Order: sequence, then C-alpha cells, then structure tokens
Amino acid sequence: MPSNTSGRTTPSGRTTPSGRTTPSGRSDKSDAPPLPAPLGVPVADSHTHLDMQSGTVAEALAKAASVGVTTVVQVGCDLAGSRWAAETAAAHEAVHATVALHPNEAPRIVHGDPGGTSQPPGAGGGWSRQGARSGGGDAALDDALAEIDRLAALEQVKGVGETGLDYFRTGPEGKEAQERSFRAHIEIAKRHGKALVIHDRDAHDDVLRVLKEEGAPERTVFHCYSGDARMAAVCARAGYFMSFAGNVTFKNAQNLRDALAVAPAELVLVETDAPFLTPVPYRGRPNAPYLVPVTVRAMAAVRGVDEDTLATVLAANTARAFGY
Repeated sequence: MPSNTSGRTTPSGRTTPSGRTTPSGRSDKSDAPPLPAPLGVPVADSHTHLDMQSGTVAEALAKAASVGVTTVVQVGCDLAGSRWAAETAAAHEAVHATVALHPNEAPRIVHGDPGGTSQPPGAGGGWSRQGARSGGGDAALDDALAEIDRLAALEQVKGVGETGLDYFRTGPEGKEAQERSFRAHIEIAKRHGKALVIHDRDAHDDVLRVLKEEGAPERTVFHCYSGDARMAAVCARAGYFMSFAGNVTFKNAQNLRDALAVAPAELVLVETDAPFLTPVPYRGRPNAPYLVPVTVRAMAAVRGVDEDTLATVLAANTARAFGY
C-alpha cells in the first residue's frame, strides 16, 4: 500500500478513527488510549510502523515526545514500506529507518499472492499490502533484495529488518523462500555495517541456526522477543539484543516476563510494534509510540528497578543497537 509522509492509513485503507463511544457510553476498541504519565528519562521506540497508524507523522512524533518517547525506529516490511521508511527518516530527525522484506513477503514475491489475508499454502501468511500479484520466482526475489541492498546503504537507514522466519501460516515452499531471503538480509546487514532486526515467529531453533551458520552481524536485535528464559540465555551469550513489546504485559505471557527478568540489562530494548500489541490495560485498541511508557513501567516492575533507571538503560541500548 503506497504511503506518504503527510498521512497514514490502516491496512484496510481506512483512516483509523480518533475515538468514539458505544451507546452504553463505554469506549470501543477503535478508541486511541489516553496519554500515559510522561517518563522522567526519554526513551526510544525501537520498532514501530508509522505507515500503518492514523494521523500524520508529525502528530505521532509530537504525541510521543510529550510523554518522553523522543526517538522512533520506523521499520520496513516490503519494498514500498522500506522506501517510505527511508524517506520518512530523512525528513524527520526523530526517526531512524530499517529496511527489509518481511519473512512473509519473500514467499509472496516468489510464489504469488491472491490478495487479502488468505495465502496459498506455499506463501507467507497474514495480511499483504501489495494486493494480488503473480509469483516472480527467485529472480523477482533477487530484484527485491537488490533494492533493499540499495536502501540499506543510505545514511538514515540504521538497520536491515524486519527479516527472519515466520512459520505461523507458512508452508514448506514458503519456508524455503523465507530462509533464502533471511540469509541474504544477514549478508546485506554485515556488508553495510547495519543492525539486523529479526522477526521470529514459531521458528526459534531455525532462526538461531541460520544466524550461527551465516555469522550474525555485530548488532542483532530480536524484535518483539518471543522466546523463553532459556532462549534469552542463548541470546545473551551471543550478544543479541532482546526488544520487548506490549505483549510482555499480557496475562498469558509469563514466558516473556521470565525472559525479561534474566536478560542482561545492557541487551534489553523496548518497542511498540504499533499499531499491534497494545499493552494492558489497552489491549485490542490502537497502539502507537506514545504508549511506550506503559510497557516501560511494566518492564521495570518485572526487573525490580525504578522506571528512571530502566529508561536510562533502554535509551543507551537503543542508540548503541542502531548506531545513532
């Protein structure tokens, strides 16, 4: 879905409502959550999708800054989104970009995409912004990766990602395309000296295997960390950053809290993955960078530290991870 820096729409192409109430007077799920209390120490949102959120970039940045979220990392998931991320980072000092083909995008390029949310067995699952298209085979994937390579060289692009493996809805043919794409992204990140941002869904062992086989870049970030405490120990030994999102607050996410509790402080980041994964008590409502303080406070409670101490560490870690 083509976008520009003056405005954003949701995946369905509709502008997100600013909020309304039900006949009973209760807020519905489309309401934007209220502003949290500002953080005393500024932090960064290490992973967001401004192009999938409502309003303008300037509005989103101002709202975030008002509660102490002064930097965001805008993440690309396809060619259009990666170009948009680079353009937006060039236009806004508070924005840094990453560029990539999402793990589910690679199989769509190779095998085709009927459009909508239902993908063929071999292709990547989930919603696609590109709509229906024919498969272009390995040559089309090579062309797309060449464009990611070109974008990764730009100064405002601080990372290559989100890339990795996603086995949630992906068939065997899709897995092959995903792994080829993942290996190529690792090489691009290393050659340009950029951070590698990993999407890992139901694929922990294979993601770690490919990183070991290829040799991970010096700065590697597990976005929306989804492993357990045992995997956190593996990541810690390898020096991989672990970025925690709003789902660390979910009732059924004790594995994430266990991982957060044991992850080395110098390898912990915070993110929104907005508009997804809105933290409790606003789960199911639109997420945005201004809600980072809610997650930071929950993380501080898990780690048994005060929020200023954690925010100071998070800000320094994010700057180190992305080299800004």
